[in-house]
Amino acid sequence: MGTPTLPTPSAELDGGDQDCGSGLLLSLTGAMHRIEAGQVLLLRTREKSVLADLPVWARLAGHELVAVQGDGPWQLLVRRGGPGAAAGRDRLADVLSTGTPAELGTRLWLYSNFHCNLACAYCCAQSSPKADPRSMPPVLAAAAVEEFASLGGKELLVTGGEPFLHPELDQIVAHAAARVPVTVLTNAMVFGRGRRREMLESMDTARVVLQVSLDSASPGLHDAQRGAGSHARAIDGIEQARSLGFRVKVAATLHEEDLASAPALHTRLDQVGIPVEDRLVRPVAHEGFAAAGTHISLDTIEPEPTLSVDGAWWHPVAVTSNSLRVSQNPLPLADIFAVMRDILNMQSASQTEGRHVFRCT
Repeated sequence: MGTPTLPTPSAELDGGDQDCGSGLLLSLTGAMHRIEAGQVLLLRTREKSVLADLPVWARLAGHELVAVQGDGPWQLLVRRGGPGAAAGRDRLADVLSTGTPAELGTRLWLYSNFHCNLACAYCCAQSSPKADPRSMPPVLAAAAVEEFASLGGKELLVTGGEPFLHPELDQIVAHAAARVPVTVLTNAMVFGRGRRREMLESMDTARVVLQVSLDSASPGLHDAQRGAGSHARAIDGIEQARSLGFRVKVAATLHEEDLASAPALHTRLDQVGIPVEDRLVRPVAHEGFAAAGTHISLDTIEPEPTLSVDGAWWHPVAVTSNSLRVSQNPLPLADIFAVMRDILNMQSASQTEGRHVFRCT
């Protein structure tokens, strides 16, 4: 395949060394107003932080970042959106689930393992049947839960990989559920029979919730992202779990271009009997296998302490990102929480000092 042809810019802007907090956004916004919808602006910059900030600005403003060229200085091509483009994106964003951030220290994520029966195209953990399991030993999970509970922890979430591929998942969950409520994230495809069915049936339905991945009302999108036949098996798994008395939540992971399919999914979940409060629609994170998606950084995402055998992370979707690793070791939790609180305090101080009232009258 040849190199794609880039559009010819209708105007140019030299941003020099300015960053988005020191005047560039004013110049950039003015330049975009001077071109027509659908036309392209060429932005030249020598400031590396613009590479991270400009995609966010473009999305929020309703424009499109077409291309980034060079390795310093850089050239960025931005296509102006039409009237109401930002509002249209806001309407799509309304499809995504929102909530109140959990107080740091009240929620803890455990990666029980990293191997999976699926190889989802956007998997933030880079899980697949070929992945190194990197399974968490029950003794390590128990130590983490004991400290978490002693520090006032209120909710444990177990994810993977596919947790039900961990041969000792029942031990991990039983120990944890005796101390804090547990949610297990699963594709619901592997616990139909045998040892995995036994593990499922051993779990306390009063203390354990299952969150099942289901990306669309019909097989098309779900199977395209997760593999042929996975939609039907997920629906079957939801029915099995509910028949055993489990509270089942459903989570869809969607690219921006697929958000319009969410209403149909909600209709299907109405038919299945999943209440609205147990549904989650989230964007793809630009991590792991994902070639695009929501930018994840300390500044863009609330902390959700996450442990695996490899260490501790700022958030579960960032478990493959070395830049968001909080610690090389999963314990002690007190030290990990302290580091994360220091970062939050620094961010808060920076925001407070970043803008002052300058009185002229």
